[in-house]
Amino acid sequence: MRLSRRQFFQAASGALAFASLPHVLRRAGIASEDPIKVGNILDRTGILNIYSLKQIQATAMAVDEINAAGGLLGRPLELVFYDSQSDGQYNSQYITEALVKDKCVVVHGGITSSSREVMRPIVNRFKGLLFYNSLYEGGVCDRRHVSTGMVPAQQLEPLFDYVVNELGGKRTYILAADYNYGHITSKWMQKFTRDRGGEDLAVEFFPLDVNNFQPAISRIQAAKPDVVMSALVGGAHIAFYRQFEASIGKDQMMLASSTYGVGLEHTQLSPEEGNGIILATSFVDDLDTAEAKDFVSRFHAYTGDTGYVGEYGEYGERGVKVWAEAVRQAGDASSDAVIDALATGNVSVVGAGGQYTVDGQTNHTTMDIHIVRGNMSQTFDVISSFSQRPPLDTQQVCDLHANPDDKTQYEVEVE
Repeated sequence: MRLSRRQFFQAASGALAFASLPHVLRRAGIASEDPIKVGNILDRTGILNIYSLKQIQATAMAVDEINAAGGLLGRPLELVFYDSQSDGQYNSQYITEALVKDKCVVVHGGITSSSREVMRPIVNRFKGLLFYNSLYEGGVCDRRHVSTGMVPAQQLEPLFDYVVNELGGKRTYILAADYNYGHITSKWMQKFTRDRGGEDLAVEFFPLDVNNFQPAISRIQAAKPDVVMSALVGGAHIAFYRQFEASIGKDQMMLASSTYGVGLEHTQLSPEEGNGIILATSFVDDLDTAEAKDFVSRFHAYTGDTGYVGEYGEYGERGVKVWAEAVRQAGDASSDAVIDALATGNVSVVGAGGQYTVDGQTNHTTMDIHIVRGNMSQTFDVISSFSQRPPLDTQQVCDLHANPDDKTQYEVEVE
């Protein structure tokens, strides 16, 4: 369902402290100009809304801050929000509505890879622009699709370097969500294990509504891997981490993940259940940088919510800031003008997680990556950081300069 500005704020987090949009626009002196419409399609409700609620808020915060500073090109931004309800049919309906009826020049939307793949053909049909602000399995080559999140060469490669090479996790057991993200990501996990001389003992897939992992845990106990690699997704899958700690325990077996923490799972588990889980990320609240501290402080002040923000919350601001810089460089908010600006490779901003630069060859984003470990404070300890990792996996298969009409999602092959 499409919600008014106030309705989606109230539904997402209760009463929030924010300036009314008309007041902000009058103060900026741009209230009389035609607005630039920005769509936002995320799961305010549904089984995957743990990834969306703070991203919804951070997206709105970024839009309001731009308006308070004078808008873009002398025009205000108007944010139009649609609740996709963790249901692909709503992604299809609302991306069409955003582009055709509401005339949004850009849509920031999609949490799962399946939601993205529902929207991408429609975006191309109507010559729109989709900013996909989410980590994913990589490989999408499409000039009307911009990825601001991590892909495997950025996230999984350093994670496997650490777990397999440094910690000796040579024998891996992989658990993944049963849709395209989990299937393709598990192949990358197998590849990175084998490339480091390790052995992937098994790969298991689980539908998003599964919350009983005891049979899988029994198979893990029998296989005796060095490390369990999780690409599990959503609220139901949080049960795995509880059941793992209750039956095996991280003092007996390493546990690493590509998805843990992005849905704020660490705030819902007990300290013991989350302590010691290893992941690679482009943002956690615990980064000791001025930019990270400033973002968290602004988010808390804007929303009145002083809890952990996390990577998926930060993605909301990241996407808007990158898009806004492309608009400034283009001097034009239309989709095609922004796409041309992105193709130059010069669109770059400093955000909460550091420098974000869009690679013009792939429309993917170069960023800093951090290896972190869950602790007893239900936050993360930063173990090591890697500066400005490019999206090498997608660069190897995608060249939008040479093939601007390519709309393929390329997949890794595992022998």
